[in-house]
Amino acid sequence: MEATNKVKPLIKVAAICGSLREGSYHRGLIRAAIQLSQESVKGIEIEYIEIDQLPLLNTDLEGQGTFPPEVEDFRQKIKEADSVLFASPEYNFSLAAPLKNAIDWASRPPNAWANKAAAIISTGGSGGGERAQYHLRQVGVFLDIHFINKPLFCLNAFEPPAKFDKEGNLVNAEIKDRLKEVLLALHEFTLRIQGK
Repeated sequence: MEATNKVKPLIKVAAICGSLREGSYHRGLIRAAIQLSQESVKGIEIEYIEIDQLPLLNTDLEGQGTFPPEVEDFRQKIKEADSVLFASPEYNFSLAAPLKNAIDWASRPPNAWANKAAAIISTGGSGGGERAQYHLRQVGVFLDIHFINKPLFCLNAFEPPAKFDKEGNLVNAEIKDRLKEVLLALHEFTLRIQGK
């Protein structure tokens, strides 16, 4: 009997950080996810998508089925992705305004989020962003975004041992393993949604 090595189908993941700060721990989580996808999580290609260039949502900026160039570029990247990795900080028990703005722009008809698999990673204080995750899942219901349910990734960034260095890079091996499990689950769930 001949052994066969199954190659995992490649999925393209759009990674979006809800924080605009350069040293954000959420950006650090995305950098770590990209590194993991290159080193140990086969079948995933992650592209970090900037959202700081997007104007505030204003439908007066829309033309006859067109959007401002920076919005059109963002929407196209979401459309081309198989799934989305949201790094969502929590502000006032909800998701951050820059992230909500990006979500709203890509939801304008035709909805670029429709039928996408997604995962959420977050970090912060004692709850690790779990209320923001819950709120983001509610928004996703209307937009037809399909979130993985487990593993849940809500990280208390300030509880010892240290999780991040001074530049906001994830340095904790145990947490990297947890992040890897999220990526593996996202890969599997994306393929299931796509019927592969």
